[in-house]
Amino acid sequence: MGKESRFRWDWLPLIAPWRATDSRSNPYLPLDTMGHSSEAEDEKLDSKHDFVAVATSEVDTAAELAAGDHGPLDPAEALRIRKKIDLHILPLMCILYWCGCPQWLVFHYYNCATGFNSWIRLLSGPLLIREATHLTTNQYNWLGTIFYLSYLAFEFPQNLALQRFPVGKWMSLNISIWAVALCAHAACKNFAGLFVVRLILGMCEGSITAGFMIVSSMFYTRTEQTLRVGYWFLMNGTAQIITGFISFGTLHIKTGEFEPWQWLMIITGIITLLAALAFWFLFPDSPTNAWFLTSAERAIAVRRLKENQTGVENKHFKKDQMIEALLDPKTWLFALFSALDNVPNSLTNQRQIIVSSFGFTPLQTTLLGCVDGVIEIVTIWTGVSIAARIPDSRAYVGALYMVPNVLGVFLVNFLPWENKIGLLFSVWITGVGTTGFVLSLAWVSSVTAGHTKRITTNAIMLSAYCIGNSAGPFMWQSQYRPRNHVPWIIIGICYACCMAILLIIRVMLSRENKRRDREPLDETYEDVYIERVGKDGEVEKVKVDKEFLDLTDRQNREYRYVL
Repeated sequence: MGKESRFRWDWLPLIAPWRATDSRSNPYLPLDTMGHSSEAEDEKLDSKHDFVAVATSEVDTAAELAAGDHGPLDPAEALRIRKKIDLHILPLMCILYWCGCPQWLVFHYYNCATGFNSWIRLLSGPLLIREATHLTTNQYNWLGTIFYLSYLAFEFPQNLALQRFPVGKWMSLNISIWAVALCAHAACKNFAGLFVVRLILGMCEGSITAGFMIVSSMFYTRTEQTLRVGYWFLMNGTAQIITGFISFGTLHIKTGEFEPWQWLMIITGIITLLAALAFWFLFPDSPTNAWFLTSAERAIAVRRLKENQTGVENKHFKKDQMIEALLDPKTWLFALFSALDNVPNSLTNQRQIIVSSFGFTPLQTTLLGCVDGVIEIVTIWTGVSIAARIPDSRAYVGALYMVPNVLGVFLVNFLPWENKIGLLFSVWITGVGTTGFVLSLAWVSSVTAGHTKRITTNAIMLSAYCIGNSAGPFMWQSQYRPRNHVPWIIIGICYACCMAILLIIRVMLSRENKRRDREPLDETYEDVYIERVGKDGEVEKVKVDKEFLDLTDRQNREYRYVL
């Protein structure tokens, strides 16, 4: 086989292992030459080429499963595997997302509403909690701010941990800590205690959405990701409906000094802890080791993703990919979209107060809040379904679904104050645009290749989300009530800018696709081989497709962006 030190089974030539004079020519040694070279041939090649070898840690974790010639993929078999994956991971993802939603209802039924991910929000008037813990208005507002500051501070470390450690296990650990902190709310008697548990909640939440984005990209094709992200995200709306009634029921729990909101914290904390245990034992970390798939099925699950050209994952941090993410314009366009789209998200924390100002009773206001959940479910489901059915329509669908938001802002500002029903419907339709943010979460994962680049981009986008949510509440000032013209105008401007950003991203990516279509074929990564021990015990060399080399979307010139 030639020089044994060159071709150890755990080494793989990846980055220009054979440097030819023409960088566009094929720089890799063909399989038949590698497999039958003699000592003399090796020495002759060494005199002509500069050999560079790197460990298999440099490539995708699924490279070995995908390597070699498996023949064409049977569509029926691929569909069967996808359904099996759906059955085993989607329910767990949806349950976890739903488990997060009841937590904020302790504040919701005291005139507070949910925002992104529906985790606990403390931004608008749960009077009983404030009285029980002796909070001043300033302290109470800080409890809302510290959540996002903690989320922001820990977002990048959380993404690094999601790359370094098994995804399912890391999320389960965070969910467990989060559940304990949730229960601990019931024991808090002052600002300091609530401040600590809120900080812990923000720290742990940074792993959930980021982890779900990674999992969706590891198990599903780019078209499938759009639907799956929508499915687990719309659990927010489901929770608004179901837990709206649950929260009303807890108001009737009478146990002496232990108040209803404390019981809700204990109950939902226990439910969340059970979800964490289920995650630990049942949620797979990757399609390469999914417990519910056989070895052959794992290979099919990985090969299904070849069209993504993003691989599955790589457990090693690559500084060059992080730098590429920081220098990529689309990273910051998605971040700007995320920040601007979540400034209006502060409206969700004011919605109950706004609706009650129209003259509705507290009970009516609580029940009318369920309509927000229905709107979110319907709009997200229809939006992601349309985007998945119509090729390259993500930007158009996202922008289109924000038109009702702008219309709602316009009506809220100009309808007569006496027209309570019209104002109520105007507020309701400002929730339609949530679909745009859901599509952006799926889209950013679908147009970013290279695992380190992807986790860096996700961290930047979700950090921008925190910034938007942190800034939004400050525009709701008492001098603007009751019409709140200034906040509503800011919200309308943000939505208009978000529509423009989505279309700009689409134009930019479309032009890049056309530019690559005009380029000559890039064969830089065409002939890459890995050695492994075959069934007969002999060392064999098999080709690894570039889709599983953990290349970034810029390195892989055959990569085409979905629009």
